Amino acid sequence: MIAILIRRIISLIVTLIVVSLLIFTVMDLLPGDPASIMLGTSASPDTLAALRTQLGLDQPLPLRYLGWLSGVFQGDLGQSYTYGVPVAGLIAERLAVTIPLALMAVLLSILIAIPLGVQAARRHNGLFDYAVGLLSYVSIAVPAFWVGLLLIILFSSMLGWMPAGGFPGWDAGLLAGLQALLLPAIALALPQAGVLTRVARAAVLEVMNEDYVRTALAKGVSERTAIWRHAVPNAAIPVVTMLGLQFTFLIAGAVLVENVFNLPGLGRLAYQALSQRDIIVMQDVVLFFSALVILMNFLVDLVYLVIDPRLRADAQ
Repeated sequence: MIAILIRRIISLIVTLIVVSLLIFTVMDLLPGDPASIMLGTSASPDTLAALRTQLGLDQPLPLRYLGWLSGVFQGDLGQSYTYGVPVAGLIAERLAVTIPLALMAVLLSILIAIPLGVQAARRHNGLFDYAVGLLSYVSIAVPAFWVGLLLIILFSSMLGWMPAGGFPGWDAGLLAGLQALLLPAIALALPQAGVLTRVARAAVLEVMNEDYVRTALAKGVSERTAIWRHAVPNAAIPVVTMLGLQFTFLIAGAVLVENVFNLPGLGRLAYQALSQRDIIVMQDVVLFFSALVILMNFLVDLVYLVIDPRLRADAQ
């Protein structure tokens, strides 16, 4: 088990270094000069040259990459060109909104999808199965930002039950913060719940005909108990895979929803950095997203090894 863990960690580090090199190279190729954007078109060449030297933009690409990578490993992500503050602080501040939003969306997705997927598998080819399938396809097809707009119109403009947007901060109280994130979390969760419902249904259907499920039924165990005690745990691997993918998507893909609800999250920070040509913030945020995807895949692999002993035997 330790040997497997060491191999996974080495693979994670190598992948992260390769991804960081690609991110830095692509960001360097983007058109526009950060110094010109910061000082404006009326700045003199000497002033531009001085600022480029101050920012380290006059150094060769390999030296700038190594300096940036060294700072990343030391926790120093550099200074934002636009805000003039450490990027690490900006990201940490925005994560205080994005992480709870993603966790709420994942939780809502699980609460909706798993019961529906299991019941659809139990009533395979029945009316309930077809109804769940139709709802799943509709939720998958509808964009999350459009769902968010409908939720604002219904619950904020018409009913006045929920705030239309903005985030009061956690200092205003846990309830106020969760209330501000509820509608965005629902908007993000519904499309993901549609996908997870189809995955859960297919996984449970696949294991329902296994010998251990039929044996449990033959011993007099009720169908409900046999499914939840024997079929669902053995159908967990594809569900866990999808949950890992969904969590990273909900963090990296919440740009539109955060802008619809005016939330100061990480996605909105990435959008602002792109519009302001703040390269250092852009590459740090993209690196964070990439590292999160790599880390979630690593954690999913570890969960596989825990829930399925056969994978541990094959890996050794």
